[in-house]
Amino acid sequence: MTINNKVRLREKRLDDAAVDYAWKTDAELAQLDAAPLLSIGFQQYLADYARELRHPPPNRERFAIETPDGKHIGNCTYYAVDKAKGEAELGIMIGNRTYWDKGYGTSAVSALVRHIFQHAKLIRIYLKTLISNKRAQKCFAKCGFTPCGRLNYDGYNFVLMELRRKGQNSRKS
Repeated sequence: MTINNKVRLREKRLDDAAVDYAWKTDAELAQLDAAPLLSIGFQQYLADYARELRHPPPNRERFAIETPDGKHIGNCTYYAVDKAKGEAELGIMIGNRTYWDKGYGTSAVSALVRHIFQHAKLIRIYLKTLISNKRAQKCFAKCGFTPCGRLNYDGYNFVLMELRRKGQNSRKS
């Protein structure tokens, strides 16, 4: 568990499935995530969710984001871990709109970055976010990420951002 002043990151649990399903079937959240709306029913989602908890995919670690009082407000992950290059991709979503624009995303990203650099022994974390998502870009910049490129993928335009472990040379990958 990683904790800072605003959030706690914890392992995902089966009882997270209902709220995660609600977030994945929310059109606005899907649009911000550049993802299709989830189209399967809850029972199938729950079965898939339980299977993934039992057999997590390699090269990926997922966390629930909680407030200090235990309210599940979002999720974050790092994935596409490439140990040879020493890098991974980061993703985050604050699904509970009550916690938007109040620093919870920034606190969660900071906590996840600290966890990655302390435990995963990686030197570079990168991400992509929609060019139109200025709120996310501002959050990532506060956490030390800098733009490193652009990507047009699947009809979406993204800005690529990266953060390197202190003391590592900056180079494009």
